[in-house]
This record gives sequence, structure tokens and C-alpha cells, in this order.
Amino acid sequence: QVQLVESGGGLVQAGGSLRLSCAASGRTAIMGWFRQAPGKERTFVRAINPSGGRTYSTNFIDGRFTISRDNAKNMAYLQMNSLKPEDTAVYYCAASSRAVATTNAGDYNYWGQGTQVTVSS
Repeated sequence: QVQLVESGGGLVQAGGSLRLSCAASGRTAIMGWFRQAPGKERTFVRAINPSGGRTYSTNFIDGRFTISRDNAKNMAYLQMNSLKPEDTAVYYCAASSRAVATTNAGDYNYWGQGTQVTVSS
């Protein structure tokens, strides 16, 4: 059983940046970030493979978000730049035992409690 704890969320003005952190209680394989806005489904943001050498994304986020990890510290990060009001959501860290990342939340075994990100206009 792996526990995940996110931190780093908060209130930021449009155009600003935030760095989310995810602390894992043990080793993890694929690490991912999802987000969920009020009244909407949880959607995939980014994922990273166990070595950190490959990342996965979807086009709608474009290049503003970057995922990274530090395996020595059992940490994953999501750097978010040029934030927009539509990025407002609860951001969740997730871990999957799969060898290859997917965008499907159901493929992730472990979840953090989420951290709120609010971007004001």
C-alpha cells in the first residue's frame, strides 16, 4: 500500500506559476497528475515513467505543465506555468503499477487527497 500526499496548491493570479509536489510513502512505478474542476470529470494532466526518462501528456494542456520526479526522495512534481482561470481545479497525484502510463484514471492504483489550485483572472 502506497500513500500519496500532495502539496503546493493555492491561489494564484492568471499568468502565474505553481509547483505541486507529491510525496509517496514508498517506491512507485508510473506517477501521474489528474485534475477535477467542480461539476466535471477527473481528467488526466501528465504522467512520468519510473526512471523519469519519459513523460506523457495530452494536447489540451500544451507546454505549460511539466512533470518530473525524484526517485531518491519518492517525490513527483508538477510545474505549472502561465496559469489560466480554466486551470482551476483540485489536482490529484496518482500512482500506477503499470509499465506504461495511461490517461485512464481507473488504471491508477493509488491516489492522494488532492490539492486545490485556484487561478484568479
